[in-house]
Amino acid sequence: MRPTFSTLWIWDRVGDRLPWYLAVAEDRMPSKYLVARRIPCDLDLPGATEDDLWREHDRTTARFLDVWQAVRRHELRTSDLPQVEPSLLDLSTEIVTRMLGHCAFCRWNCRVDRRAGTKRGTCQLGTDSRVSSYFAHHGEELVFRGTHGSGTVFFTSCNLRCAFCQNSDISHDKENGIRVSPREVSAMAWQLRQEGCHNINWVGGEPTVHLHTIVEAIRRLGTPPNPEDHAHVQSVNPEAAWPSRRPAASGVYEGEFNAPMLWNSNFFMSSETMRILHPLVDVWLSDFKFGNDRCAVFLSRTPWYFETVARNHKLVYDWGEDLVIRHLIMPHHVECCTKPVLDWIAENTPQALVNVMDQYRPEYACDRFSPAYDDRYRTLSRRPSAEEVLAAYAYARNLGLRFVELSMEKNVTGLPA
Repeated sequence: MRPTFSTLWIWDRVGDRLPWYLAVAEDRMPSKYLVARRIPCDLDLPGATEDDLWREHDRTTARFLDVWQAVRRHELRTSDLPQVEPSLLDLSTEIVTRMLGHCAFCRWNCRVDRRAGTKRGTCQLGTDSRVSSYFAHHGEELVFRGTHGSGTVFFTSCNLRCAFCQNSDISHDKENGIRVSPREVSAMAWQLRQEGCHNINWVGGEPTVHLHTIVEAIRRLGTPPNPEDHAHVQSVNPEAAWPSRRPAASGVYEGEFNAPMLWNSNFFMSSETMRILHPLVDVWLSDFKFGNDRCAVFLSRTPWYFETVARNHKLVYDWGEDLVIRHLIMPHHVECCTKPVLDWIAENTPQALVNVMDQYRPEYACDRFSPAYDDRYRTLSRRPSAEEVLAAYAYARNLGLRFVELSMEKNVTGLPA
């Protein structure tokens, strides 16, 4: 008999680290946004100052956490609480919309007015968001792809400039894909969940630079999409020509659309963005790429990297959130990047699930056959050697990290590679 999502072998090994995510995916618990929709906001949102909005956000987030913990303990159900307007979800939407006027979504803190469009920040974006593709992704970790796939929405552009980017076609090309409204992004999420996907996977590029669109799309998940929105987004759904034969997940909790919100990010977010995401994200999938700022600047043109990404990982871990950390083994960077990153994880987030990834391949400026090739990166123009990969695994094992199940799942299952 084909296993269901919750009966996959992986949960016997890592279920203690992702309990909330699994419960939401199985519709045994409500997604966080359903709780946030029930936390009342006491402000007149259009008339409030931004400082007032943030103070109210701190207050309502504290209330959210109390209610959410009561829900987790089965002391309270969302049906016990009415939906309210304005809510914490409405408040979050108002704040991120205001932030577009002096963008501080990520650590670059460009402060440009993206609404005016006269000056561009690092991501080169204005107010518009574009999606390159959305589909049921069967290449993510087993905890995310499960039996029916992870419902990925690939946004364009990024706030890093990695020379080895494996998604450079969308990360470096902000015009890739189609322009989408929050309502249309919400339609994508509905479709993916109804077709059986276990989560809604906000990814890119980088989702952080599209925070305003994503938060508004989450706010709109209470309303089923109209046919026009659904038809518009089909052009970037590679599965559109193949009618789904997957049994649909219910995607409903107490009569409301329900799906885990998965934040799949480089974690170069600002403190403000972390505050916004805290009551909305059910599970975090992060990249921890570089072990020092020298490598981050050379390979990604990104200063303040280590302090920013480390801070955000520590926040999520200390909040007690469900978290999976990815680290990509790169050729010639085991000593300077892999080992320092793994050391930091062992010291600061020791129980987090880790995927020590061996699938680096030379792309973009590191690919000798690419028009974008730059000889400065010639040491990264090959795959990591077996010795480098095994050294990384041995180091993670000696640190006691929880990495085997996610990093070597095919070996764990006994299935052929």
